Amino acid sequence: MTGDPMFSPPAKTKKTGDKMSVQIGQQAPEIELPLAGGDKFNLKDYRGKQPVVLLFFPLAWTSVCTKQMCDTRDALSRYNDLGAKVVGISVDSPFALAKFKEDQGINFDLASDFNRTASAAYDCQYDELLGFKGVAKRSAFVIDKDGKIAYAQVNESAKDVPPTSDIQAALEKAR
Repeated sequence: MTGDPMFSPPAKTKKTGDKMSVQIGQQAPEIELPLAGGDKFNLKDYRGKQPVVLLFFPLAWTSVCTKQMCDTRDALSRYNDLGAKVVGISVDSPFALAKFKEDQGINFDLASDFNRTASAAYDCQYDELLGFKGVAKRSAFVIDKDGKIAYAQVNESAKDVPPTSDIQAALEKAR
């Protein structure tokens, strides 16, 4: 989206193997976040049961975030076939995410990182984006059944979406 200030940061990406706080093979940072709809998401609830895909996105209703979440919605059957729990995470409130989820027909959980604890733990925050401090960078993490990081990609540019094919390939290996 040219001309849109949300997408102006330079295109730099931290991928699997690059130096970042969360490293492949390490135990995933524990997070507990409120979900759109009132329940809670707690990562430890999935340890020993199934892999988890965490998809951090900057802000609901922006064009790229909406497209990413709708593309994930449309690909959810593939994630289900791979046995994965998928959770979208943004700094929007759980109430805003509930409306976004309803409006877009999102068929997976959206979690609110309103207090920015998860994006800080996974080292995927902008210092500032559009005048907002601590907005999540568009990122993807695959956590295997043992609770270890199997895949990590943190994008510096809000317009760059982690490739679904890479995430699903990591899930194939993490099963």
